[in-house]
Formats: sequence, C-alpha cells, structure tokens
Amino acid sequence: MPRQVYFYDQPERFVAGTVGQPGARAFYLQASARGRITSVLLEKTQVAALAERIEEVLDEALRRSGGDAEIPAAAPKDLLDTAPLDLPLEQEFRVGTMALAWDSVDGRLVVEAQALVEDEEEDAEEAVFTDDDTGPDMLRVRLTGAMARVFAKRALDLVAAGRKPCPFCNLPLDPEGHLCPRANGYRR
Repeated sequence: MPRQVYFYDQPERFVAGTVGQPGARAFYLQASARGRITSVLLEKTQVAALAERIEEVLDEALRRSGGDAEIPAAAPKDLLDTAPLDLPLEQEFRVGTMALAWDSVDGRLVVEAQALVEDEEEDAEEAVFTDDDTGPDMLRVRLTGAMARVFAKRALDLVAAGRKPCPFCNLPLDPEGHLCPRANGYRR
C-alpha cells in the first residue's frame, strides 16, 4: 500500500493538544488548512522532545544567520493559540519517528512525523525521510519561525500542565524533583 503524506506548507494551524484528564491524557499533533485537518497520536515525551528540539533548531538558525533570519527570540503573544483541538478528532496514525530541519533558503522549519511501524527498532537504522511512495505514512509541516516558536511554547506549556504545582512557587513539579526558587533550596 502506498504511503500517505499529509503535507502542510504554512498551515493555518499547527498545534499539540490533549484529550482526557492529567494522568490519562492522549497527546496529538494537529495541522489544518483550508478545511482539511490531520491529527496524529504521540507520546507525551515525544511532544516534549519535539518542542525542546524546535527551540534548539530555531536558536541555532538564528545564531548562524547573525540575527538576520526572520525568527523571533520568543513566541509572539499575538500568535499564541490556546484553542482546543479541532473536531472531528480522527487519528491518522501513531507517531514513531520524527525529524526536524531548517530550510535556510525559504526560512522555514520542516517538521516530519512518520507512523510507527510494527518493528520500529529494526526500521530505525534504515529510517530515511524520502519523497517516494513507499514506507510509513507521514505528516510533513513547513512553518515560519514565528509559527514554530508558538508551537513549541504551547507544547511545552501543555506538557507542564499535567504536573502538580509546587506549593511554594506554583511552578510545575518535575518527576525527578523540583528545586524551588522561593523555598531556599527546598527539594521535593
């Protein structure tokens, strides 16, 4: 069966979102444009890793351009998207492998999420993102620097939202512990 590639070049919306209560949430990436919606399921750790890596790639692209790239240092507040996921929420696939690249010619971040395959460990060595029609389904999104910063901020906020807040500073508690800035080194 040929691979399905869900491609969005500067989508109207690209967000991470959840369904369910903290502790039992399902995490999704969702792209939409011109009435078309694509939703893919992934793990919380994948959302966090993707958001952190996007920030790193954008910071590096900005540094390499000497500050000339059209990448804001922080997510523009006027572009922040706090709306819930669009409905109907129909999962196209579960994400296995993800890749990021900065297209310096067009000034776009390329995000690719490939479907999980049955034997992901064996395929990981051979995982190469190509444009041929074989392989697992894929979501490919091209984002401006501002759109990518907004995605990363929302995704990181979303991951942190499921954590209990510290009783002293109200910051989300990390599973590994929390060094509270207000409680003189209080570690929980």
